[in-house]
Amino acid sequence: MNVPLIDMRKIFLIAVMIIGLGFYHSQAQNVDEITAIAEGPKIIVFNYHQVDNKANPLAVSPANFEAQMKFLVDSGCITITPDELYAGLNGEIELPPKPVLITFDDGYIDNYTNAFPILKKYNLRATIFIIPAFTSVYPGYMTWEQLKEMESNGITIESHTLTHPKLEELPDDEIRNELLNSKTLLEENLGHPVEFLAYPTGTYNLHIAGIAQDISYKGAFTIKYGVVDKGSNFFALERVPIFNTAQNTMKDFYERIAWRQSFEEFGWIKK
Repeated sequence: MNVPLIDMRKIFLIAVMIIGLGFYHSQAQNVDEITAIAEGPKIIVFNYHQVDNKANPLAVSPANFEAQMKFLVDSGCITITPDELYAGLNGEIELPPKPVLITFDDGYIDNYTNAFPILKKYNLRATIFIIPAFTSVYPGYMTWEQLKEMESNGITIESHTLTHPKLEELPDDEIRNELLNSKTLLEENLGHPVEFLAYPTGTYNLHIAGIAQDISYKGAFTIKYGVVDKGSNFFALERVPIFNTAQNTMKDFYERIAWRQSFEEFGWIKK
């Protein structure tokens, strides 16, 4: 789908405006807080899994992934890290205009072979949530050496639990072990603090979030569809999942970040 650059920029602004409507369910307690949220930074956090030509809904093709990254660059987006997102929302730093966070879950090998060269080509940063029990163990996943190489080139590595279980089905001691052992193993192998988590399958509850906070994580990401702003819960951070589709992945990408379904629901465009 050929979309003029001016239209793509409009799409990005619409995405922030429309997805951002969700802040009214946030933690704001009064009009001043709501105003601060409305006027504060809005960060779209993209959620990818695989970058490959597989016939898999989670696998975006390298060609489409490159087109999506070019779209972000052409639209003036600036990639940030989880630490910068955290600091920006806390008022510790000023975030750049149009901040976005690109994330990957699981640590598949194609993140290194296919996504990494594209990210470097466009000078984009990204964050990968790793399952350390799979790292340097299974052939479909990255190695510690690959992760270290990526970290030296603008990629941030964070936690996706030790073995990727359904946390809601585990007793407290096993939840704690999954979160703590993942954090510890990553820190031992990579040599730096690991302070952010992506919940496996995006599922969580307030009890799990509390355990993550007790273990000294600073924040955690879900797959709840929305934009991150000052009203977001740091342990339930929203993302925009990006999938492969049989129709037109690029068209779906544009519409997904603009939340076209909201327009249709409210009758603002023809169905």
